[in-house]
Amino acid sequence: MMKKLKNREEAELSYNKVVSRRFLRHKLAVASTIFLAIIVLCAILAPILAPYDPNKIVGGFSDPPSGEFLLGTDQVGRDVLSRLFYATRVSLLVGFAATLVSTVIGVILGLISGYFGGWLDMVIMRFTDMVMSFPYILLVLVAAAIFKPGLWNIILILGFVDWPGVARLVRGNVLSLRETSFIQGDIVAGMPRRYLLFSEILPNTLAPILVYATSVVAISMLDEAALSFLGMGIQPPQASLGNMLNGATSLSILTTKFWLWIPSGLLIILLVISVNFIGDALRDAFDTSGK
Repeated sequence: MMKKLKNREEAELSYNKVVSRRFLRHKLAVASTIFLAIIVLCAILAPILAPYDPNKIVGGFSDPPSGEFLLGTDQVGRDVLSRLFYATRVSLLVGFAATLVSTVIGVILGLISGYFGGWLDMVIMRFTDMVMSFPYILLVLVAAAIFKPGLWNIILILGFVDWPGVARLVRGNVLSLRETSFIQGDIVAGMPRRYLLFSEILPNTLAPILVYATSVVAISMLDEAALSFLGMGIQPPQASLGNMLNGATSLSILTTKFWLWIPSGLLIILLVISVNFIGDALRDAFDTSGK
């Protein structure tokens, strides 16, 4: 038994080294990881790095960038750079927290559906199909209109809308793993279902879940930005990358006051691209058919 565990640990260590080496081959993904780590660190240290209170009026209305205000001030005289630090914190929190909620729900339902099968599988999958049949953005907008706008409501809305893709992915992997020899051997040996699901099947499903989760993070950040831009997400005076773009709705601002929308818009683009690069690299790294 000890020899078997030792061999398994050595195999896992070797696999992790292969995955790491494959991931490091993707230069854009490595650069994206460094960039994302810096942005996350800046968001965490926002109270220290922000030169001003993000909700306090400290300058004139829509002042251009200067030595005092590096990114200028917004329409009511708040420092744009300070608000950008705090807005990034909110957007990242929404992206990762909503992904966590949707992943937990999807993994649990996918494991139950794929392993037990039968009428339980049919009920879960038909409910999943029903949720996926609704236009995604329409479902998000309706839910946001019904519930009071706010940070945690947006996280829960996006989390409860994004789970069907994870559930179907996990179910498919469970169906294939359930028929493998090592799972059948554990069943014959009388191993409990809890051990089979969480110690054997789930670890072998983590790679595709992780790859899929990166796309959910990017989608959640975009959805938050869209909802906040429309006034149905994070509400002022709390800053988010979406509601910072809300002021750029007139032609005069778009053409003459670039500092009101380019920093937040550019940061959204860079965050989403970085997450997508990381997801692509993880997909290639976990691909067992790759060299």
